Amino acid sequence: MTRLPLTLACWNYDRTQALVDGRVRPDGIDLNVQMLEVEETFFRMLRHREFDVAEMSLSSYCVTLTRDDPPFIALPVFPSRLFRHSCIFVSAASGITRPEDLRGKRIGVPEYQMTAPVWIRGVLADEYGIDPADVTYVTGGEEQPGREEKLKLDLPERFRVERIGPDDTLSAMLADGRIDALHTARTPSTFYTRPDAVRRLFPDFPAVEQDYYRRTGIFPIMHAVVIRRDVYEANRWAARALYKAFEAAKALVEAELRVTASLRTMLPWQIAAVEEATALMGDDWWPYGVAANRTAIETFLRYHHAQGLSSRLLTVEELFAPECFEAFRI
Repeated sequence: MTRLPLTLACWNYDRTQALVDGRVRPDGIDLNVQMLEVEETFFRMLRHREFDVAEMSLSSYCVTLTRDDPPFIALPVFPSRLFRHSCIFVSAASGITRPEDLRGKRIGVPEYQMTAPVWIRGVLADEYGIDPADVTYVTGGEEQPGREEKLKLDLPERFRVERIGPDDTLSAMLADGRIDALHTARTPSTFYTRPDAVRRLFPDFPAVEQDYYRRTGIFPIMHAVVIRRDVYEANRWAARALYKAFEAAKALVEAELRVTASLRTMLPWQIAAVEEATALMGDDWWPYGVAANRTAIETFLRYHHAQGLSSRLLTVEELFAPECFEAFRI
């Protein structure tokens, strides 16, 4: 029987490794997996539709859904999740010591529509009353000059977004005090090279993030997996096959992380971390699927709309292939 050949682009996650090495094979599908940095995957998929299946920024995907002829449909598979309190950096020159001090400041973001800043702005609004329109955002390359938004945006006028200079980087501007803060996905290099000039807004971020989870039950989703819509429409069955395979690959890693005979990772206290995560978040602390993630997704969609990135409030049902909403039971 002929299997459907599909190209998948994603980063080299432990939870996708079994799809790369062949321990898990999607029913009826031959995967050609390309392990790429996420920024490259997003750029090539959003600009040129190069892959059949790809990891995708949740925010970028939502932006595409409100455009004519949306090019992708998502699976409720979330290869990247991260609490982002740790990713708010401030310039020592800014005088910022608490979240409320961000109001009225100039804040760098590599791209306004990036998922990490969407979560950060939303959390700051919900938790500390910082309206996203209360600050000025400056966009551009964090470490290399010239970065541009992957998608053209049409934001309401109340949001102030400016471009940095063609030779500037946000990392250097933060250390020099030319911007007051940075909302980002990657730790700026100047946090390490100029520690007296750049610091985290929340130095004890694990405690802050754990408290946030206890109160909200939200483990923020950064990326989903999307299928090019033309591929999906021609092979509707493939959505469920891929979803099952991603679930199986994740289950293998979850089991391996609990092995105490030898460590699955180089983290010395891996077992303690697993036990801590389980105690706080339950046995499946990294869930796929819609039901277990509905609150997190609906919260993100609310943020996305409130920040001018989606012209209307999207629904969870619009995001995902319907074949993945129901599970087969014996």
